[in-house]
Amino acid sequence: MQVFDVDFALNLLPLMFSYLKVTLAMSALSLCLALILSVFIALIVQAKVSVLYPMAKVYVSFFRGTPLIAQLFFLYFGVVQLIPSLKGLDAFTAAVIGLSLNASAYMSETLRGAILSVDKGQMEACLSIGMTYLQSMRRVILPQAARVAIPALSNNFVDIIKGSALAFTLGVTELMATAQMEGAASYRFLEAFTDVILMYWLITLAFSRVQQKLEQKMNQAY
Repeated sequence: MQVFDVDFALNLLPLMFSYLKVTLAMSALSLCLALILSVFIALIVQAKVSVLYPMAKVYVSFFRGTPLIAQLFFLYFGVVQLIPSLKGLDAFTAAVIGLSLNASAYMSETLRGAILSVDKGQMEACLSIGMTYLQSMRRVILPQAARVAIPALSNNFVDIIKGSALAFTLGVTELMATAQMEGAASYRFLEAFTDVILMYWLITLAFSRVQQKLEQKMNQAY
């Protein structure tokens, strides 16, 4: 029976911290892209824009109804066969795109639900004084919906962080890949994966703290 090697686990931490920035960068970029996409999708679905509405519904259904790892493999190994110009796509970029597309499907539904929680009379009031639909959304509806959506969107970001662990399957050297390589090299998988699971846990705890502060700030006006 192998004994847990505390020294090995501690010595591995500096190496894993050096790759932490890759995981955080991937997650932050994916969050930004997913948030932008989700706003557009939520507005299209909410307004039921012709032609775009059924496309948005299929998009959401596809990315919510298929596994993230299958989407990453399809994008990185499959789509390049259909579009040869994408053969130069690196694994990090492919992972960011895949995570963004997947997360945006969930986040768009979160935003749509938050928009529906705002009293319809406010949209009617905006339109009655001459605002366009987009102006009403940007100036009145979305700021209120954002307060409602923050807890669920924060959970989506946590899912992005955890989902980024799958990027190692594409060849991205990040936290999970580092644990896998170091564990295989020394046959100390328990220590390596104990380190990585604790690091992911600490990241989510830190973000949860940020979420609480943001919620408090947003709720000050109410």
